[in-house]
Amino acid sequence: MLTAGFKNEVSNKLNAEPTLEFAVVQDADRLDAIGAIGVARCFTYGGSKNSALHDPNVLPRDNLSKEKYMSKEEKQTSINHFHEKLFKLKDMMKTEAGKKRAEKRHKFMENFVAEFYEEWSGRA
Repeated sequence: MLTAGFKNEVSNKLNAEPTLEFAVVQDADRLDAIGAIGVARCFTYGGSKNSALHDPNVLPRDNLSKEKYMSKEEKQTSINHFHEKLFKLKDMMKTEAGKKRAEKRHKFMENFVAEFYEEWSGRA
């Protein structure tokens, strides 16, 4: 059985080639996570878990395994979630339609995070 989750694919745990139907569902799930709605969802979820918006002393984690991605032991921030997951989703799209839609949403997130850092630092 295939599971559509990011954590399984990031850890190379897919155990079969996805069907077209699975790829469409997976792309739709990922499209929901990025763009303007994705930004809102990210901060809503982070707030519900009492995560900080941003802490310059907490760097995004690299080369995450499924276990490390799921770990609740390390302090994380909502902004780090963009680097750890959301910015990666565009390149994980399976269908041409998903890839096309993801481009615009990805660019929106890049611009949002760049503006966030500008405002956080007092430069904007």
